[in-house]
Amino acid sequence: MKKMLAVVGPTASGKSDLAVALCKKYGGEVVSCDSMQIYKKMNIGTAKPTDEEMQGVRHHLIDFLEPGTEYSVSDYVADAGKCVKELEVRGVIPVFCGGTGLYIDSFVSGLEYADFENNPDIRKRLEEEFAKDGIDGIFERLKKCDPISAEGIDFHNTKRVIRALEVYETTGVTMSEWNRRSKINAKKKDCLIIGLDYEDRQMLYDRIDRRVDIMLGRGLLDETKSLLEEGLLTSKTASQAIAYKEFMPYFDGTDALENCIEILKRNSRRYAKRQLTWFKRNKDIKWIYRDNKSFDEVLECACGYVDNYLSEEC
Repeated sequence: MKKMLAVVGPTASGKSDLAVALCKKYGGEVVSCDSMQIYKKMNIGTAKPTDEEMQGVRHHLIDFLEPGTEYSVSDYVADAGKCVKELEVRGVIPVFCGGTGLYIDSFVSGLEYADFENNPDIRKRLEEEFAKDGIDGIFERLKKCDPISAEGIDFHNTKRVIRALEVYETTGVTMSEWNRRSKINAKKKDCLIIGLDYEDRQMLYDRIDRRVDIMLGRGLLDETKSLLEEGLLTSKTASQAIAYKEFMPYFDGTDALENCIEILKRNSRRYAKRQLTWFKRNKDIKWIYRDNKSFDEVLECACGYVDNYLSEEC
């Protein structure tokens, strides 16, 4: 496996612009590591780059699945691996870009996920239990059978809680044990990871708020309404996506639009905090703090890291 680049960080930190600029300078193509941009029709709300923003740089692993299609981190690792091999054959540098830390970390760390089939009957039963009684009972069961997974999963991430229980009930082996086994034969890939952040957190939050306003100007409400009319916002996929679920009360007539917008901005800021918490655990990331830097200054700093990295012997 040859060398790769990655640009990570919280939402609205400018990852896409930097990744495209690096691709143009070093002859690369973008490989998305965003768990929502993989879905068609979910464009504005997921901040999917426009043709203009792509600047002619080819992007991979975006806009290729219908909303509601199940897609796991193991699916991503497999697809990313195929994509990287294809790029290397053409002599193109893969430049990963996105804010889904689990995706990029799993791929770079070389984890080999167990290949077992979903069990729709168990999944359906667990989802029915959740719909009837809420998450508390299911989460308590997970804590008893797989405390390690329970500790690492956000209580509110019902999809992952149910998945962990499904794995245990289907295979008799906990998700944490499957993960432990996958690390035994892991072969870490050679990848320079550049992170974007702001030392002044309020500057990041202001960017997030402005981006929500820009999304609304681009037609986020119309996109949400269209997804709602097609029945796509009831899927597990869209229900997890920030920027859509916040407007459900508005379309239901139970809350004012202004309040839904403020909730979206708040949830986006909280999501950025969770992203940073995840990425800051990785001590190999080369951080660039944007604060008062121009984009050209950010690019120059990133190119310094890349030039040193590419000059190193494999």
